[in-house]
Amino acid sequence: MTESIVLSVIKDAIYTAIMISAPILVVATVVGLIISIFQATTQIQEQTLTFVPKLVAVALIGLLMGSWMLHIMLDFTTRIFALIANMGG
Repeated sequence: MTESIVLSVIKDAIYTAIMISAPILVVATVVGLIISIFQATTQIQEQTLTFVPKLVAVALIGLLMGSWMLHIMLDFTTRIFALIANMGG
């Protein structure tokens, strides 16, 4: 296995991880920011107020984007297995 192949696999793995995690992270950040602004304006400092909406939003994104995330992971896995198969022969 050459250095260029290893770097290519690492780059592909990082790109795949970012693509899979980005929707959940963006939604959690936006919901957290909105709740924080709401808490600052109303002076309500309840800890569960930030947790529950984030949990619901992340669960919804997981349900809505789950098949897309699975498709991205399967494509990556297929590429890795094809690379392993080509190296053996």
